Amino acid sequence: MDFNVKRLAADAGTFLSRAVQFTEEKFGQAEKTELDAHLENLLVRAETTKQWTEKIMKQTEVLLQPNPNVRLEEFVYEKLEKKAPTRMNNHELLGQSMIDSGNEFGPGTAYGNALIKCGETQKQIGGAERELIQSSAINFLTPFRNFLEGDFKTILKERKLLQVKRLDLDAAKTRLKKARMADARAAAEQELRMTQSEFDRQAEITRLLLEGVSSTHAHHLRCLNDFVEAQTTYYAQCYQYMVDLQKQLGSFPSSFSNNNQSSVTEGASISVPTIPVSASLPTSSSRGGAATSGGFSELRISSGSRKARVLYDYDAASSSELSLLADEVITVSSVPGMDSDWLMGERGSQKGKVPITYLELLN
Repeated sequence: MDFNVKRLAADAGTFLSRAVQFTEEKFGQAEKTELDAHLENLLVRAETTKQWTEKIMKQTEVLLQPNPNVRLEEFVYEKLEKKAPTRMNNHELLGQSMIDSGNEFGPGTAYGNALIKCGETQKQIGGAERELIQSSAINFLTPFRNFLEGDFKTILKERKLLQVKRLDLDAAKTRLKKARMADARAAAEQELRMTQSEFDRQAEITRLLLEGVSSTHAHHLRCLNDFVEAQTTYYAQCYQYMVDLQKQLGSFPSSFSNNNQSSVTEGASISVPTIPVSASLPTSSSRGGAATSGGFSELRISSGSRKARVLYDYDAASSSELSLLADEVITVSSVPGMDSDWLMGERGSQKGKVPITYLELLN
């Protein structure tokens, strides 16, 4: 107990000495040992690295997960060391909605089939986004977070200890200046040598840790390359998915709006209807496409009418068009001034424009 009391008194005296030294420095009543310029520069660089690492991390997290509520939930689960529940991302939700609506309208219709294809592509993009987030979290965010929660905290601890050793050194210098008696001066000189040695040792430890920030920069550069590579892969996948989807949709007949003529007058381009791409549907070549094309040309020249079989379902885009059902037989004729990719179709009393790519002329 006697030892503990003495130790406590000694610690209290040391703490008081540091407090007095710190206060006198603030009021300009005591000298302060300055760190060497190299060490000061290292401290500034470490602090700058910490600040920008935090900002980059935060903005990357916002980029990968724009929803702040989801980010908060993931943070809570991470602190609880539990796995966050899996939920569909925005692309996957959109894709599922498109697929459901396409099935509702009917996969056999042009619109329903197109919705399903768009939905499948959106879900593919959603899967690619998951891979991007996972790769970025492992190879980019985690190393940045490890620096902030590991290396930089160690630097802060050693820097704080260096500050304590400096206060002890300056307090010893002050006591040496105030010492008048020989015994007191000798004791003060011995204390000064000891505190100077401890300060130099701590400054060296802190310097080595701070110089390690250069290695941190090199490591973060590799992480940055990994992040860019993950983004490149993600955007390349998305681009390829959309190009493939565009090719598929380009094979569907275009929908003509009621203001079609005004659009043509203004010079807007109109896509030519072509046979839709579908694994379950026959291609034009299997139906003798070349002969059929020639038959349409003869029909336009003769200005007569012919019977034609409908190859695929078609939903009319306007009141001037005629909806079609696969395998039904209708009468078609050419009308002067009509677009070459369209004919006038008749089914009983119903009449309207029909795309030739949905028809097969009968002999």
